[in-house]
Amino acid sequence: MAAQVQDVVEFSHKQMPFSHLPHGATSYFARHLQVVYLTRENQMQWLQTGEVNLYLVRSGVFDLVSIHGDTITRLTEGDYFGFPSLLTGDKIQSHLQVVTAGLLYVLDQQSFDYLRREYRGFEQHFVRAHANRLLSSQYKTRDQSWSERKISELMSSNIITASAQVSITEAAMKMRHYGVSSLVITDENTLLGIVTDRDLRNRVLASDIAPSTSIQSVMTKNPKSIFENNRAFSALHLMLKHNIHHLPVLDEAYKPLGVITSTDLLRQQKSDPVQLIGKIYKASSVAEVKRYSSDIPELLKQFSNNIEDISVIGKLLSGLTDALTARLVHLYQLKYGQAPCAFSWICFGSQAREEQTLHSDQDNGILLDANITAKQRVYFAHLGATVCEQLVECGIKRCPGNIMASNEACRGTVTQWQSRFVTWIKEPTPKAMLNCKIYFDLRLIDGSKSLYQDLCAALDMIRRDELFFAAMATDINTNSVPIGLFHQFKLEKGNTQHKHLDLKRRGIVIINDLVRLYALNVGIYKANTLERLDALLKFDVLSSNDVYDLKDCWRYLTQLRLKTQIKREGLPSNCIDPKTLTSLEKHQLKEAFHLVRHAQQASAFKFARASL
Repeated sequence: MAAQVQDVVEFSHKQMPFSHLPHGATSYFARHLQVVYLTRENQMQWLQTGEVNLYLVRSGVFDLVSIHGDTITRLTEGDYFGFPSLLTGDKIQSHLQVVTAGLLYVLDQQSFDYLRREYRGFEQHFVRAHANRLLSSQYKTRDQSWSERKISELMSSNIITASAQVSITEAAMKMRHYGVSSLVITDENTLLGIVTDRDLRNRVLASDIAPSTSIQSVMTKNPKSIFENNRAFSALHLMLKHNIHHLPVLDEAYKPLGVITSTDLLRQQKSDPVQLIGKIYKASSVAEVKRYSSDIPELLKQFSNNIEDISVIGKLLSGLTDALTARLVHLYQLKYGQAPCAFSWICFGSQAREEQTLHSDQDNGILLDANITAKQRVYFAHLGATVCEQLVECGIKRCPGNIMASNEACRGTVTQWQSRFVTWIKEPTPKAMLNCKIYFDLRLIDGSKSLYQDLCAALDMIRRDELFFAAMATDINTNSVPIGLFHQFKLEKGNTQHKHLDLKRRGIVIINDLVRLYALNVGIYKANTLERLDALLKFDVLSSNDVYDLKDCWRYLTQLRLKTQIKREGLPSNCIDPKTLTSLEKHQLKEAFHLVRHAQQASAFKFARASL
C-alpha cells in the first residue's frame, strides 16, 4: 500500500497544480483518492452515479462530451475533469466516453474543498482552467448558430451553368427551365461571371439590348465568390459590403459548386440586414437614407436575438455605416456635381476595423488628388461638412476629437497625410500615440482605390521604426486591466451612482492596441482585429496559444459589452456592473483580464528590448 501511495505521489507531483504546491498537498491528494480502472463496460457504473468528483487521468484516452453530443476535449495522461461542478455546485452537464481503457484517480468533493481552503494555488489553478475552457469552448458550438454554419450546408445544391457564348435568350430560357434566379457563366470548370434576374431586367430590357447578344456582354465579370467551407456570416458580410444577393460557391480547386443567395441566409434568421443595406444603396434622396437609418436599432435587436455570438454585430454595424456614407457621398455628387478631381473617402478607428457598436462615433477623412487646386478644395470642404452632418442625422455621432472629413486637418493629399504620420512616429508623444491608434486603422469607403493604395504604400515605408514600436508598447502598458490585489476587480464610479468596469477602455482597447502593434510590425494591412490575429499566425511574433487567447478574450469582452448596450442597464455605454454577473462569469472575466495583462507585459519586454 505504501508503494502504491508513493507511486501516486510521484506521478501527481509532476502535474499542475501540485508541481507548484508544497509536498503536503500532493500527499493529501494521494492519501484521499480512489483508483478506478475505467473501461467501456464499467463507465456507466462509475460515472453516472450523480456524484461530483475530481478526476485525474493516469492512463488511457477519454472524450469529454457535451449534452448536445459534441466532443468538448480529449483527455489523456495528466488531464483533469469534473472540476466545473465542484467549483459551481451545478449539475454535471457533460459525460465521459472511454476511447481507450485506463486508470483514473478520483477525489471526492470534501477532499477537493479541503485542498481549496488550504492551498490557494490549488483553487486558482482550477478556477483558471474552468475559465479557459469557457473562453475556448464558447465559440466552438457552431452548429447552434446559423452564422457559423458552413456555406456548403446552405447553398443551392445544383449549380446551373452556361458558356459565355450563349445568347441572352438562351440564358433566360435556361433560368426559366430550372427555376433559378441566377446563372453561373463558366469556361469548363473556371468561373467567368454570373447573370441574375436583376441583370436581365436592368442591363437587357431597360437598356434595349438585343436578345441575340451573347450573355458575356451583360454578365457580372469576375464576381465575388466564396469557398464551400467558409461560414454563413462570411457570405452575409460579403453581401452587405458589396450590395449583392448571389455568391458563387467554389471548392478548394476554385471549381464552381453552387450559389448561395440572400434568401438562403434569410431562411436561417429572421432579421433582414441584406435588404436594408440594399435599400440604403438605392435611396434616391437624403430623406430616404435617414428614414432607412431609423430602422437600424430594431434590426440590430432582432439580429442579436438570432445569433449566438453577437460580437459579429460589429461587422453588421460597420457595413450599415459604410452604406450610409457611400450613398450620402453619391447623393451629394448628384446634387452638386461630380467631384472635380480624384478623391477617396476613408474611415478610421472602429469603422475601419469593422468593430462598431451601438455607441460608436464618426472617424473619417478625405484623401485628395496631389494636383488639387484651391477652388477644388472648397468643393471637398463642403462635401465633408455636408456628409458628416447627415451622418449625425442618421444616428452616427460626431467624433469628440473632431476626426471627421468636415475638419480641414482630415482632408489632404497623400503627401500631407504622410507628413502627419511622420510627425507622430518621430515625436511619439502621448497625443501622437493616440493619433496612431486611430489613424493606423484605416479603410477605403468610396472613391479612388489607387489613391488609397498610394497612401497605404506611403504609410508602409514610414512605419518601420523600432523606436516607434517601443513607444507604442510603452504607451499600451500605461493602460491597466481592472484587476487589483488578491485578484479582485478595481471598480470605477465616474458620473454614475454605481461602480462599474469599463470593458472597452480597460480590456477591448488594450487588445486592439496590442494586435495593431504586432500587425504593423510585420506589415499586415488588414484593419479588423480578428483578421489581424489570424494573419499573425503566419509570423513568428506571437505563439499560436497567445493568438487564440487574445481572440477568445476579444470576443468574450466584445460580446459582454454589446449585451450590456442592448439591455441598456443605465451604466455608461461600455461598462458593466460585476454584481450582475454570476460567480462563474466573474471568474471568466477575471481570466480574460489576466490574459490581457500577460500579453501587455510580453509586448513591453519584446519591443523595449528590440529598441536597445
